[in-house]
Amino acid sequence: MAKKPNYSFEKRQKELLKKAKKEEKKQRKLNGEDVDDEIEGSEDDDGEEEAEDDTTGA
Repeated sequence: MAKKPNYSFEKRQKELLKKAKKEEKKQRKLNGEDVDDEIEGSEDDDGEEEAEDDTTGA
């Protein structure tokens, strides 16, 4: 019999990751760094930026 996935464990890991990112953001904010551009730009926009760069060069 196959094991059932442990969704509680996955959820907890996701929450811990989210909490760690929030703490990092808080520390950066306290240090006076620009938080929004660094974090948001590095997560989802990487692939899109590369695609945009290719179209502007052609």
